[in-house]
Amino acid sequence: MKRVLLAGATGLVGQATLQRALASTAVNEVVAPTRRPLPAHPKLLNPVVDFDALPGDAAWWQVDAVACALGTTIRDAGSREAFRRVDHDYCLAIAHHAHAHGAQAFALVSALGADPASRVFYSRTKGEVEQALGRIGFGSLTLLRPGLLGGRRTQHRAGERWAQRLLGALGPALPRRYRVVPPARVAAVLLDAALEARPGHHVVPSEQLLD
Repeated sequence: MKRVLLAGATGLVGQATLQRALASTAVNEVVAPTRRPLPAHPKLLNPVVDFDALPGDAAWWQVDAVACALGTTIRDAGSREAFRRVDHDYCLAIAHHAHAHGAQAFALVSALGADPASRVFYSRTKGEVEQALGRIGFGSLTLLRPGLLGGRRTQHRAGERWAQRLLGALGPALPRRYRVVPPARVAAVLLDAALEARPGHHVVPSEQLLD
């Protein structure tokens, strides 16, 4: 049984990952740092933190693996700088702290098109965080690159909902990599990657995240 740190437990994929981890017999404890308290659970340790000032010496960093579903959008964050702070800086801070305390596996929800050389700011940021994670030294690193996620978020994203309906209607007519990806499926692959901790660097494209 393993101790897993889950970053982004309040998001769409993060919530599904949390429920899956808490129900898993392979998980002894879930450490889920959040800004606001989560509902209590016997297997959940929920440090309430300021992600701009994470406590690097906290004992709860001592985990076997990290599942990172932390992320936002430029619109929700309010600016490119705020978006990068969440999707790049926070993810890397978590990775460095966990690795320094012994974590051997890290699994990240990245995005379709992630590329550090991209001209698109969003895709470039995702690619840069992937690249930086590869330099930390995890024995197992898995990068999930889903396309558009299905499901309802707590934030209202009209454009995203419209795209979900359009792509959902097109369905099988689309190439697999552009189809809507179920959040529960992403959560399952994310947690499995963290727990299995396959040695090496692995990329899971969007088409492999479909049911």
